[in-house]
Amino acid sequence: MGDRNYMELLELQTRIKESIASAFPGRYWVKGEIASFSPRSNGHCYLSLTQSRGGRSIAEARAMIWSWKYPQLKNFFESSTGEPLRTGITVLVQVQVNFSELYGVSLFIENIDPAFTLGEKALERKKAIEKLTAEGYMEMQKELALPDLPYRLAVITSKTAAGYQDFRNHLLNNPEGYAFHLDLYEALMQGEQAPASIMEALEEVAEKGYDAVLILRGGGSELDLACFDDYNLAVAIATLPVPVITAIGHDKDVHIADMVAHASVKTPTALADLFLEAYEAQDAILDRLAQRVSSAIQRRLGSLEMPLQRCIARISRGLLQKYADVARLKDNAVHRLQFAAQARVSAEVSRVALKEALITASDPRKILGLGYVLVTGKDNKVLKTVDKVTVGDRIGVRFNDGSLTARVDEVYSDRIDNNQVKTA
Repeated sequence: MGDRNYMELLELQTRIKESIASAFPGRYWVKGEIASFSPRSNGHCYLSLTQSRGGRSIAEARAMIWSWKYPQLKNFFESSTGEPLRTGITVLVQVQVNFSELYGVSLFIENIDPAFTLGEKALERKKAIEKLTAEGYMEMQKELALPDLPYRLAVITSKTAAGYQDFRNHLLNNPEGYAFHLDLYEALMQGEQAPASIMEALEEVAEKGYDAVLILRGGGSELDLACFDDYNLAVAIATLPVPVITAIGHDKDVHIADMVAHASVKTPTALADLFLEAYEAQDAILDRLAQRVSSAIQRRLGSLEMPLQRCIARISRGLLQKYADVARLKDNAVHRLQFAAQARVSAEVSRVALKEALITASDPRKILGLGYVLVTGKDNKVLKTVDKVTVGDRIGVRFNDGSLTARVDEVYSDRIDNNQVKTA
């Protein structure tokens, strides 16, 4: 064995280095995903680039950016994409292949193409939109109906998001005092794990009887918001049996999640206004109804005024004539007639006052103040009979100091069965 030919490790490494230098003399553009990213205090930045296929890594290489290059490349990439260099993003970098006898093969990054990173996302987005359109997901949410008075709302966002606090304050502290029930479902709102986190929240709210589900996310860079272009997230939104309303990003941003949702707005305040305006519209309907009832009462009072005046005039004339006829009678007879006249006038006045009180008592505002309510059906018309109501209908109930909506669980008809046997 002492006679076996061999070479020193350094000699082998030197030959490999010379071969690599000969085979890769220039600079090459390489596509890869940043698997690790570690800027150092000395100014250098160490990275690991990887390529995956079928969810499995098939290639990996060490890379570095020298301290005199790193600030320049970092600022160029971030100003072009609005996204920091970080793990998880796909990049196109220009590299020089290097081999060290101590550390093996590594790639020295000389340049970076930010347009490639944005282009990759744009291409994925285009393919996702085409697939969702072909599969019919784009219109599914549009076919759902948002209740006239949406009360129970599920909000999917980050608890600490400033946009969520703005939305909550604007909605719950509205000057009209409209009441809403809000439930927060926290989820990641950026990064690779965000779509799965949001889908988990959607699955949780699906069967809880909400009137609407809101996905809220403030502004961010294009890559920060790229999670809202995820195909699987779009399918989860489209197939949710509850209207989904999104408020994501800036005014200029339109994401796939916005496209498949029932509706989308761009600011937390606009999202709150959407629900406040729905309540204002229903409030206006009730106000118009109250005005019509009040006008009818006023017309009725007006029609009674002239007959009452004529009646009083006739009574007055009769009393005056009667008084003239009995003026010659003795004082006691006069007193009796005066007493009778006063009693007659008092009776008529009491009758008039009674009619006026009955008319005033018919004012809907009085009735509502006594604890009665106005009930409107799904066509927003006042219900006068249970014959037009079926189980499952949503009805509006107007009180003296506000209104609410309710779902009909059971319907009884006294006309059909005095024992209140269920009819639907």
